[in-house]
Amino acid sequence: MPTTRELRRSPNLTRCVAALLIAVGAQAAAQTFPSKPVTIVVPYPPGGTADLLARAVGVKLGERLGQPVIVENKAGAGTAIGTRYVADVTPDGYTLLLGTVSSHAINPAMTKVGYDPVRDFVPVAPLASIPFVLVANPASPYNTLADVISAAQAAPGTISYASAGPGTSNHLAGEMFATAAKVKLLHVPYRGSAPALADVLAGHVPIMFDLQSTSVPNIRQNKLKPLAVTSSHRSALLPNVPTVAESGLKDYEVSAWFALFAPAKTPEVAQQRLGKELSAVMQTPEIKQRLHDMGADPDERSNAQFKSYVQQEARKYEVVIKTAGLSQ
Repeated sequence: MPTTRELRRSPNLTRCVAALLIAVGAQAAAQTFPSKPVTIVVPYPPGGTADLLARAVGVKLGERLGQPVIVENKAGAGTAIGTRYVADVTPDGYTLLLGTVSSHAINPAMTKVGYDPVRDFVPVAPLASIPFVLVANPASPYNTLADVISAAQAAPGTISYASAGPGTSNHLAGEMFATAAKVKLLHVPYRGSAPALADVLAGHVPIMFDLQSTSVPNIRQNKLKPLAVTSSHRSALLPNVPTVAESGLKDYEVSAWFALFAPAKTPEVAQQRLGKELSAVMQTPEIKQRLHDMGADPDERSNAQFKSYVQQEARKYEVVIKTAGLSQ
């Protein structure tokens, strides 16, 4: 090692030694993180899609990190309670958020949530997305997207569609569809997707934008007719069903997406370790099968690409929500 006198005489040597020490310190930190359990906060109740995904990923992530990964549900105020909790914790990499389109794009555009979805978080790993399917009751006269548009043009405000409630993803999918098609639809809100879907199955409401994960089983049993999928590409589960964009509404794309976020200012070494291990987790056969069973597509974007996507989603939903008069 150079002596103190030699370091004083050579600024370049001093800088080199400092850089070496920083590199060694970063490597040591990477090797020691994590030294205790990691928590994934899910801003939803147990049993839903976000919760099930977090638990499946958490098990595999824990195996790779050599530390338990605990899933903690903090539901309430839409997704604001759990999301705000993670935004405010110590940014050390030990508390992550299972964020969604609702927590990071829809809810912040609708009301004051107490956090900034872009400034207060960094994406650690995009996980998956699930498209919606525009479905119709088999007894309805609608067999294509064009049928719905034609009927809505002929009788504005009379063609009804069900949703899980005001401001939910499938409600906004309908609002975006109506805006893009330049038609007026009649929104019928329910308290959750289950009762909304039940009334479409019963024929009380003719159409609905339903998550692919719940619509596919009913489609396969001929209980629903698929008219179009809302993703940018055709679904592997419904390869014969066109996208909304293919059906004439260019650039239309809506999906329920899921990602793991860390609080802003989380150390880079923690972000890199988590990102590396999560990338490996998403390639495991078990997780691939789980995504397939959920009707989800793996999200293979880089963190930088996904950060840009979240910003685009936030801007998109801000316009949609303002146009629909839903902002508070």
